[in-house]
Amino acid sequence: MSTALSGRRIGWAAGRQRDVISALGQLQECPKSGSPCPEMAGEGSPQTGTMTECFDCDNCKESLYGRKYIQMDNGPYCIPCYDAHFANTCDECKELIGHDCRELYYEDRHYHEHCFRCFRCDRSLADEPFTCQDEELLCNDCYCNEFSSKCIACEKTVMPGSRKLEYNGQTWHEHCFICSSCQQPIGSRSFIPDKKDYYCVPCYESKFAPRCTRCKKTLTKGGVTYRDEPWHKECFVCTGCMTPLAGQQFTSQDDNPYCIKCFGNLYAKKCTACTKPITGFGGGKYISFEDRHWHHNCFNCARCDTSLVGKGFIPDNDEILCRDCSNDL
Repeated sequence: MSTALSGRRIGWAAGRQRDVISALGQLQECPKSGSPCPEMAGEGSPQTGTMTECFDCDNCKESLYGRKYIQMDNGPYCIPCYDAHFANTCDECKELIGHDCRELYYEDRHYHEHCFRCFRCDRSLADEPFTCQDEELLCNDCYCNEFSSKCIACEKTVMPGSRKLEYNGQTWHEHCFICSSCQQPIGSRSFIPDKKDYYCVPCYESKFAPRCTRCKKTLTKGGVTYRDEPWHKECFVCTGCMTPLAGQQFTSQDDNPYCIKCFGNLYAKKCTACTKPITGFGGGKYISFEDRHWHHNCFNCARCDTSLVGKGFIPDNDEILCRDCSNDL
């Protein structure tokens, strides 16, 4: 899940407005030096006085007596000089931001209050969060409508900070990403996609997963196939001894699987010589004569034990003899 908007810069505009002072002529100290100014003291009244040429604009040197001024760190300035030397230029209208205007600034740009507006809907951004996108100021609503993801289910904007789910290049509100079968929100649980549908694991297994031929339960992973039918590995066992057959040699009788041992004991022909089952597995060969059968390596002369495979032999009651031993009789 993701709640972050990559690359988005969100800010608040800071503001300022200079305090304007009116010079009324009741000062006893020089605004420049901070010490008593003899020229500012009236005759016979050392506590009061009138401003003279000492209290001048630091730039144009004109007297500030009876005028409004702005006190800067290096001295007082009349209003025209302050605006000319210290006022910033509005980044939007390109005009000076006068002393009597509320000035808003963001990063290194300055604005009149009425110029600090959303580039799309023109609403004021003075007292609300905004986003700077490619040098354009956007309110939160306009940014989301234009740049935020839209939910593939409800087609509404996925607002920044809300919980969402992203999969295969598509986005959902968390509550909109639901199972196509049970219609319940999938949330952070595992899910299985099927074309344009999405299923929680229990619904998918119930609806689509193959079922074991023996126990009839769903196969969620692994398993084996026998006669085009699915089985759990633990369910695919020998019909005789119930030994698991997955990964082992086996054969069948009447469509039932058997391990080699059980099949040999129950159904295989028995060797006339050694009486053990003849299964034919492992590349083993056998020989049949009338109603008797022998392993390839058991088909020997009853007298001299010479192999009779590929040779002529003479049956003698229950025995088979090579020609030489038969002639000696």
